[in-house]
Amino acid sequence: MPKRVLFTPDALQEDYGQQILARATALNLDIELLKSNRLTGLRGDDERATYRTAKTTLAVVNAPAGALRLQPTPPSANFQLNLAKGCPAHCQYCYLAGSLSGPPVVRAFANLPKLLANTQVYERADRPVSFEASCYTDVLGIEHLTGALAETVRYFAGREGGRLRFVSKYDHVESLLGLPHRGHTRARASLNAEPLARQLEGGTASIEARIRALRKLALPVAQGGGGYPVGVLLAPIMPLPDWQRHYGELLDRVRAAFDFDCDLTVEFVTHRFTPGSKEVLLGWYPGTTLDLSETDRAVKRNKFGGLKYVYNPPTMKELKTWFCAEWQRRFPHAPIQYWT
Repeated sequence: MPKRVLFTPDALQEDYGQQILARATALNLDIELLKSNRLTGLRGDDERATYRTAKTTLAVVNAPAGALRLQPTPPSANFQLNLAKGCPAHCQYCYLAGSLSGPPVVRAFANLPKLLANTQVYERADRPVSFEASCYTDVLGIEHLTGALAETVRYFAGREGGRLRFVSKYDHVESLLGLPHRGHTRARASLNAEPLARQLEGGTASIEARIRALRKLALPVAQGGGGYPVGVLLAPIMPLPDWQRHYGELLDRVRAAFDFDCDLTVEFVTHRFTPGSKEVLLGWYPGTTLDLSETDRAVKRNKFGGLKYVYNPPTMKELKTWFCAEWQRRFPHAPIQYWT
């Protein structure tokens, strides 16, 4: 729950913004109706204070016009569909660090109907186009405040040319179970080895709770589940001490939970960071145990000249070989979507 919820005037002009206001009011949250569309009062005396203030604030705003120009997001999906920006979790490897400007406040977009209708521009006649809702937020983590994920699932159920994808580290999925999704939404859980989740993923549901929630989403409707296509996002993979044992135990827990036929996939994402994200993360989490050393890392550059540090080729090869083999051994009919 946020300590306060800010509403901009533009957001309150939207019917959906009024729905979020009603939700926040029903939850007895501290609500502030801003006089302008500019967010203020989010900075503290230092970076840590700014982080605390921003992370406990939900700002309900309208997505800017630029949000209608959807960006590709390979290999996860064809395009981003951002229902919000900013995340309520406290993951010490946060991929948003350095990629969002200003304090890390959670911004929920009140002009949701316009964002959803805009996806039709990107649909194709020859094949369904996929839209990733989790690039810049954990949509399930704020669903009790916004209702945006359920609304988006319902919308894509009526689209033949579009498919929705989301991933979460939370487990409150009950509001999604009865939705008529028609298999057009793939729900995924972000999982990691138990020691890493406990040390680095603050403010999230436990690994066991996430696995149980994913099972609920996958179970047939006749058995009280959601009947969704589902997936595991194993991320960020790190070669911690005795990593084969820890990750093997995780995969065994997933196998035990999915003891029935369902549409299951997996995505493997290894840990990486940029110089900018490292600087931000060390400011947010000065006592972190996360390994952010460039030693034994390889440099990977994008087409714009930016760089990120990834594991060196021998380490990557060892990890990929092991994870692919161990997954396929346990789940021979659940395809690996990608390794990165």
